[in-house]
Amino acid sequence: MGKRLPHTPQSQIVAALRRLWLRSRERSATAKRDNYTCQKCGRKQSVAKDKKVKIHVHHKNGIHWKNMVKYIRRQLLVDPKYLETLCEDCHKEEHK
Repeated sequence: MGKRLPHTPQSQIVAALRRLWLRSRERSATAKRDNYTCQKCGRKQSVAKDKKVKIHVHHKNGIHWKNMVKYIRRQLLVDPKYLETLCEDCHKEEHK
């Protein structure tokens, strides 16, 4: 029997999801919609020297990282015994 591969570390999963979020259309559209301005205090994003203000796009309902990581491990990053290599045509056929 072959050696088991270690799990992808949680930090790598969270970092990949964060990169996806930071580059997402949804995040960008929200910042643009709100004119890059804080919706609580009205401060606008700025990179001017001595007046730097960063904005963040906030999830009103929160993000449940532990649940998300568990789901990704359960559905996507599974043990190789549950995976197989297929050509593109056979893979498409499997999903019909």
